[in-house]
Amino acid sequence: MTKICRFAPSPTGFLHVGNIRAAIINFLYAKKTNGKFFLRLDDTDIERVKDEYRGMILTDMAWLNLKYDGLFKQSARLEKYEAAKELLIKNGRLYECFETSEELSLQRKAQVASGHTPIYNRGALRLTAEQKENFHKEGLKPHYRFLLEDKLTTWEDKIKGKISYQGLHFSDPVLVRDNGVPTYTFCSVVDDVEMEITDIIRGEDHITNTAIQIQIFEGLGAKIPDFAHLALVQASAGKISKREGGFDVKSLRADGYEPMAIIDLLAQIGTSEGVKIYKNFDELVASFSFEKFSKSATNYDITELTNINQKLLQSLDFSHIEMRLKEIGVEEKISQKLWDAMKPNISFLYEIKEWIEVCNHEFRFENKAEDKEFLQLAASLLPQDTADENCWNIWLNEIKQNTPRKGKELFMPIRLALSGKEHGPELKFLVNLIGREEILKRLGS
Repeated sequence: MTKICRFAPSPTGFLHVGNIRAAIINFLYAKKTNGKFFLRLDDTDIERVKDEYRGMILTDMAWLNLKYDGLFKQSARLEKYEAAKELLIKNGRLYECFETSEELSLQRKAQVASGHTPIYNRGALRLTAEQKENFHKEGLKPHYRFLLEDKLTTWEDKIKGKISYQGLHFSDPVLVRDNGVPTYTFCSVVDDVEMEITDIIRGEDHITNTAIQIQIFEGLGAKIPDFAHLALVQASAGKISKREGGFDVKSLRADGYEPMAIIDLLAQIGTSEGVKIYKNFDELVASFSFEKFSKSATNYDITELTNINQKLLQSLDFSHIEMRLKEIGVEEKISQKLWDAMKPNISFLYEIKEWIEVCNHEFRFENKAEDKEFLQLAASLLPQDTADENCWNIWLNEIKQNTPRKGKELFMPIRLALSGKEHGPELKFLVNLIGREEILKRLGS
């Protein structure tokens, strides 16, 4: 049987690392099993859904190279939900309710005050046909609840193991609002049935939804998919929320992170193994297994992502880097020697621009007055062949023999004069890359 997975975000905000992680895991599992992966936009919440968010989901997925086998929009499938609604009514699993939000709130408060669990009391089931008809005549629009069976719902979760819920602990869920718009809980099941989804992989915050939705699958006479609930991702610093300024994919892209760095981190955090650097999906797919995933929440650390980004850049072939230069605004060619010298000192590809300027263009640093005489001395001792790999060592030995300066007092003025920065590539690389005449000018000669 072909495995079929889906990622079903709601376009009510930008994708953040928590929900894009679910997309990545679904994608990897589909690839691992030679299955299919669909993208579905759960966009029936007309009050909060925005075209901007719809578009950014597609942009984010394309940027991360999470290719899907089909795209569905719930907003284009309302007739499907209406047909499923009629089927559930016919089967006695969906019933009309007329309580207002204020009445339901009072009911919950009364239950809490009396020490009871605040669940719906099924008052609508006791309405007579005449009472319902009167409500309709008064212009009241009904909402529809799904009648849960008082039974144990159990499934074997691919990550959490065996999970069981008793039906009487839940309120009968609203599947269709009084404005006629179906809820996520309902639409999701109807879509999963029609798309023949075999595996639902999502965050553990959906576990109670799963217990309810299993009964909806049964109510529709459909086969129940397998489930895997991922432990939630917590922020080590900051809040992860698509509505409250969390770590969204859009911002990570703007900040210069590599797509594969994000994939590497989110595919592997919360597993029994340390995060490895994979340059492509093939290697990552080969290592994928649900057995590695922890049941406990995992931390997302932006510092760790930055470290992975740096290591990934260092692992990329120079031919790949050459192709990428134009996207960061670099038109000129650079040498592999320059790249090899600079890559240990950059965390983001765009940072190479600074070092291209330092190595390939004129640059002057305002040398301190107390260093100018020393720099003049250093200039007079500069070897003729600055392209020689041993140039710096030869030059350094000559300088040491002609000045009492040592350590930082010796090399820092030279570093600042050549690059304007206290940190960066080793001086042995810089002297090879800058050119003798330019070095002399930067030293003040």
